[in-house]
Amino acid sequence: MLTSLGMGGAERMALALADRIAQRGHTVVLVVLRPRIAEQWPTELPVTYLEVRKNPVSVLAGMARGRRFLREFRPDLVHSHSFHANIAARLTNGLAPPQVISTVHNVWEGGWVRMLAYRLTDGLARRTAFVSQAAAERFARLKAVPQGKCVVLTNGIDTAEFAPDEDRRFRMRADVGVGAEFVWLTAGRIAPAKDYPNLLRAYARVRAARSDVRLWIAGEGGAGDFAKARGLAAELGLAEVVRWLGLRRDLPSLLDAADGFVLASAWEGMPMALGEAMAMEKPLVATDVGGVRELVGAAGALVPAKDPEALADAMLEQMRRAPEDRRTLGHAARARIESSFSMDSKADEWEALYRSILEDNQ
Repeated sequence: MLTSLGMGGAERMALALADRIAQRGHTVVLVVLRPRIAEQWPTELPVTYLEVRKNPVSVLAGMARGRRFLREFRPDLVHSHSFHANIAARLTNGLAPPQVISTVHNVWEGGWVRMLAYRLTDGLARRTAFVSQAAAERFARLKAVPQGKCVVLTNGIDTAEFAPDEDRRFRMRADVGVGAEFVWLTAGRIAPAKDYPNLLRAYARVRAARSDVRLWIAGEGGAGDFAKARGLAAELGLAEVVRWLGLRRDLPSLLDAADGFVLASAWEGMPMALGEAMAMEKPLVATDVGGVRELVGAAGALVPAKDPEALADAMLEQMRRAPEDRRTLGHAARARIESSFSMDSKADEWEALYRSILEDNQ
């Protein structure tokens, strides 16, 4: 169960897991709270839309549709993702089977009202899973979830899809007209969590030291957030050197074309785009928030959040490295993903958790 199939990291992760579980012979159906949207991740799995909109009547009608669906489909497990779907799965299911597993994809899922909602509905879920240890510790500290019911299952990366390709790199750079410049790429929704002001201020410092550097931003956001980001870029004199790529479905190609990946977030769970950049052997600079340190280890440079000077210094340091040193770091990053964060190994862990819950319930 998901809030939407919008093109975010949590949705991408949930769909990748659902696909893997279906490939293993299990029957999987997606239940989506909100109506179908224009830009969403494609899937071949069956999808039931509950058509929930932002008004009480629609919410109640959607809950009723969800209950009818569960009675007819009779699943063994309901696995929900992120706040709205987590709470909906608990309330729609009630105290009767199937078993509910909630997944929290971020350190921050809202203020005290949402934490209270998690606490009050905790008895309706068998487990709450977190994509990072940092997120699990925060929710336990806030008493949103009892520590004994927390489990950490980190995100997985498809290492076959995200594999470097030199020919693709040359083609992509030629297509967009990039020569010898160093290209930094970032990917993620233009929203407060990603802290694009921090990134743009850091990039302005980098540009003051090096003129041969470009910044590509892949992602979309609300009109207000996007206008503020574009306005700040213009204010900093970056309007001509920042490439706003919008919503993209070709992230492997963009990562191939880029020379490094930068993440400037104010808070995170465990960012999918960062793990995908690691699989693509990119030099990394990221803020040390949420589960970023758990993901990156020693395979990239970590800096404090909301510190554009430190972020700029780390970006320049990566650019000053010899190309062979950057390649060595990139190889180490991919090796870390392959050994600890591959999608297939994570599907193994999830399938084992599903089975243990069902066996405990027999």
